[in-house]
Amino acid sequence: MNNNTGGDTITIQYRYRKQIIIGVIITIIIIGLSSFLIYRQMNTPKKIKKEIVIESKKTLEKKEETIETELYKVDIKGEIIHPGIYSVEKEKRVMDVIELAGGLTENADTSVINLSKKIKDEMVIIIYSREEVGDFKKTKELEIQVNEKCIQKEENALQNDACLNTTNTSSKISINNANLEELMTLPGIGENKAKDIIEYREKNGPFQSLTDLKKVSGIGESTFANIQEDITL
Repeated sequence: MNNNTGGDTITIQYRYRKQIIIGVIITIIIIGLSSFLIYRQMNTPKKIKKEIVIESKKTLEKKEETIETELYKVDIKGEIIHPGIYSVEKEKRVMDVIELAGGLTENADTSVINLSKKIKDEMVIIIYSREEVGDFKKTKELEIQVNEKCIQKEENALQNDACLNTTNTSSKISINNANLEELMTLPGIGENKAKDIIEYREKNGPFQSLTDLKKVSGIGESTFANIQEDITL
């Protein structure tokens, strides 16, 4: 009886040892495979998805139309290297058009031209010669025309839109075209208010009526009443 019991005990121990060994082997295999898969995933280059945006024909046409609307046609003449008609961005100024046209000739005189004036569509810029400006100023009457109207040689000649003041009313200041110095000649309008007027029309466009001037900060009923007879659009 004692011999059989000892044999059974050895057999049971052997079976447990075998199961433990098999379990350890399986565990090692699982850990090895897991480590391999993790390593492979970490070292595999990631594919970057590239998004391709295809613009429709209508979208492209709209963009082209937008670009076209932002360009103005400007005609520049006189004492300029390359006179002609140029397509210019709407935010440009007279001096930018001059540069685009090759610059001034040696005989050019810009003393009656507002070089900082913003351009507008179908604008005509005439660069005068020294002789022409000299002729303009020979008499008091011609000098007034230079300062207020920018003289036209003939009655049917083109008006020079680049002049300091293009208003057709000889004694009134144009709130849409006057520069800083001209606005400051109005009663009660100092440098700050003149700058406010220019800033307002640049942001909101030309004044549609004289009373729109009261929309400018600092210009109330009393100020407007004092200058109403001295201004024009």
